Amino acid sequence: SQPHSGDSGIIVDTGSTGDSGIIVDTGSTGDSGIIVDTGSTGDSGIIVDTGGTGDSGIIVDTGACTCCTDTADTACVRDTADTGCRCDTGDTGDTGSVGTDTGSVGTETGKVDTASHTGDTATHTGDTATHTGDTATHTGDTATHTGDTATHTGDTATHTGDTADTGGTGAGGPIRFVAVGDAGMGNATQFSVGAAMATICAQEGCDFALYLGDNIYPSGVTSVTDAQFQSKFENPYAPLSVPFFVVAGNHDYGGWWDPQRVEYQVDYTAYSTKWYMPDTFYTQVWGDLTLFALDTQAIYLGYGQDQDLWMPGALAAANTTWKIAFGHHPYLSNGNHGNAGEYDGSPGEGETVRDFIDAYVCGEMDVYLCGHDHILEWLEPTCGTEFLLSGAGASTYSIVGTNPAYFDDATPGFLWVELDGNVFTGVFYDQNATELYRGSFTK
Repeated sequence: SQPHSGDSGIIVDTGSTGDSGIIVDTGSTGDSGIIVDTGSTGDSGIIVDTGGTGDSGIIVDTGACTCCTDTADTACVRDTADTGCRCDTGDTGDTGSVGTDTGSVGTETGKVDTASHTGDTATHTGDTATHTGDTATHTGDTATHTGDTATHTGDTATHTGDTADTGGTGAGGPIRFVAVGDAGMGNATQFSVGAAMATICAQEGCDFALYLGDNIYPSGVTSVTDAQFQSKFENPYAPLSVPFFVVAGNHDYGGWWDPQRVEYQVDYTAYSTKWYMPDTFYTQVWGDLTLFALDTQAIYLGYGQDQDLWMPGALAAANTTWKIAFGHHPYLSNGNHGNAGEYDGSPGEGETVRDFIDAYVCGEMDVYLCGHDHILEWLEPTCGTEFLLSGAGASTYSIVGTNPAYFDDATPGFLWVELDGNVFTGVFYDQNATELYRGSFTK
């Protein structure tokens, strides 16, 4: 696949009847295409599409065709299968009767044709309008264009993901979602937790999921088509059809700081029907809830200036009853990593995360959800905000800290949340969809 502005592709159809076909596409603004069919009936055909409003098409059959001359589209057809000669006198709309040809040549389906266009998603996005006028002309060539079906599959995924961006879906009723982090291992535990999430969502309802970072272990992805997106996200959560709002963790940055690896995760939004990560940090409105997605690895490493500039305006624009922030690193935690400002027992480690949360989360957000420590935890409220961890999506750590908490558990599982009016209810479930703890508070 070449870049969109100069894409060219060749498809050869070696179907069972001996047909061969060549399609050449040189890009959306100046497309030209050639299809050659030397099928068993003896027919050969050439279609040339030069794109734009000056679209012209030529179909040539070795049988003589002298019945007409079309000066607008210069198309004249004789098909030995239909033993007829028809002329296309349409202009840019190209709605001539050529498209009524259902001859045997059009029934060919080439296996190579289908596969060749599968990866050509972005290339042919701009070609939609160009070929709109040719719909009738190519009716008889159904098999020839079978491969183009796969070409536009990516477009469907792009717009499906936009559904989550409409906001307001939960307006007028409870908002329900699940939250899980540190899950992208592709192991049996991740699949079990994913199945349990699907079970609870089917029973209790879910509008979306929050994906709390460390989405792809051990070092993120190396391209937008990295197979790990399938093995460590799409497959484990196949039973779930809700959108996942995603933030990055330290492992997604390659373990430290490789921003390109996270850019691939941002770009993957256009390739998935459920992964939604429009930027490394963003807001998402859903009914009476505003979600603040944070890039805590950038903040942790001292690259949080953009978020410092963004947060005051984002907070001022939020006019919903509920405000929930979610990121990867904890403010307080009884897991192995511990509290911000002394991560992993090191004084000063993570103080940038602590300072950011002090400034923009404490007293501003109703709830902060995170992972990083592979535990399930609901801490006693601190600084005017509730802090919950759900980082046990694929493995677990030990409980070692002493922060006051309503619930601590080193069991694989996830969090389910319901916002009903002014009441927040949170329920932790294990990988078998068994309830571990239920709590609630009222604003």
